[in-house]
Amino acid sequence: MKIRSVTVFCQPGFPVNRLLLQQVGIFANHARKLYQDNGFEVQSLRLATPPFEQFIAPIDLPLAAQSYAIEAHADGFEYISLGPVSSNSKAWEAIPLALAKSDRIFLSGNLTTLDGGVSLPAARACAETIVRLSSLEKDGFANLRFCALANVPANTPFFPAAYAQPGRPSFAIAMEAADLALQAFSQARTFEEASSNLVAKVEKHAKQLEEIGNRLSQMYNYEFKGLDFTLAPFPEETISIGRALESLGVEAFGRPGSLLASAFLTSTLDQAQFKRTGFNGLMLPVLEDSGLASSASDGKLSLRDLLLFSSVCGAGLDVIPLPGDTTAEELIPILLDLAALSLRLNKALTTRLMPIPGKNAGEMTEFDFAFFANSRILPINSAPLSGKLTGNEEIKITARKANKS
Repeated sequence: MKIRSVTVFCQPGFPVNRLLLQQVGIFANHARKLYQDNGFEVQSLRLATPPFEQFIAPIDLPLAAQSYAIEAHADGFEYISLGPVSSNSKAWEAIPLALAKSDRIFLSGNLTTLDGGVSLPAARACAETIVRLSSLEKDGFANLRFCALANVPANTPFFPAAYAQPGRPSFAIAMEAADLALQAFSQARTFEEASSNLVAKVEKHAKQLEEIGNRLSQMYNYEFKGLDFTLAPFPEETISIGRALESLGVEAFGRPGSLLASAFLTSTLDQAQFKRTGFNGLMLPVLEDSGLASSASDGKLSLRDLLLFSSVCGAGLDVIPLPGDTTAEELIPILLDLAALSLRLNKALTTRLMPIPGKNAGEMTEFDFAFFANSRILPINSAPLSGKLTGNEEIKITARKANKS
C-alpha cells in the first residue's frame, strides 16, 4: 500500500501568490517526510485550486497553466489541478490550449448542474474536448489529464477530479491500496472473513494516517479533510483490483458475477471507520490495472460493462482506450448515461476516455509508461443521438427515493 498523493487545496490566485505557494509547498514537503518517516511511501505532491473560472479569465487560462506548472513545481508539487469548467461555460475551448502548455496541469469539466440537471451542451462540449485532446500528444496522452465530472464535490484528492473550495488551505490523502483487497480476499475462506480482513487492514492503516494528518493540521492550521481509500491499482499483478475481485470466485473480471463482487467490495469499504473525503469506493482504470487490461484484451470486459459496474463502484469510467477515429457524436451518449447514473444514484462519478490515434478496436496499445498496462482498444459501440437529445436543455434527474410504508 502506498499514498498516491498528498493533495493540498488552496487558492493562490492569478497572478500566482508566491508567498502562499511557498507556504503550502513547505507544508506539503513536510507532510511527505512525516508520512515516509512512518513507513508510508508517498508517490506525489499535488495542488488543487478552486474552479479556474473563479479567478482566471478563460483567455488567460493557457498563460496561467504555464505559470502554475513552473511556479508550483518549484515548490515541490508534481501535478496541479486548476479545477473544472462549469457546465454552462464558454471556456471549454481553452482547455486544450492550457493542457498543451504543460504535462503537469490537469483540468476537468462538469456534465451536471448544481441543481441536479444533466447538461446537453456540456456533454457536447466535453466530447469535443476529448476528441481535440486525443490528437494533442502522442498516443492520445493529453486525455490522461482531463476528465468529465458528474456530481463530484470539492476536496476529492484524486486527479483529474480534484478541486478546492475558497478559503484557507486544506489537504487530503489519496491511497494506492488495491493490494490490501487482494491480500484480504485471497487469504479468506468465506465472504464474511474476506470482509472483516479488508476492514481490519483499512482501519489499521487509516488510524496511523489520520494521526499524522491531525498532527500536521495542528502544526499548520490547515484543515485535514480526510482520506480517500478508493482502492487504486498499479499495473502489477499484486496491486490489481481486477485480480482481487477475481479471487472472490469470478472466472474473469467482466464476466457475470463481477457486479456482485464489485458491490461486495464497496459495501465492505463502507463499513470501515475513518475520516472520509472523495470517492472511497472502487476504481476500475483499465490501463492502470494489469488484471483489468487483461480482461479487456481477452474480450471479457467492455465499455458497457464498466458503465454497469459504475452503479456500484466509486469512480466511474477511467482511462479506457478507444479507437482513434472516435467522434464527439459517439462520445456524447456515454457521457450522458454516466451523468444520469450519477444523479439518479446520488453519487460522484467521473469519465476519463482515451481515443488512441491511429488505433482501431481490437488493436493493442503501445504505451511505454510505468503507470500503464497495455491493452486492446475497446469498441465504443455508440451511435449519434437525435431529436430532443441534440438540443440545448438541462435535463432534471432526481435521486431515487425509497418507498415509504
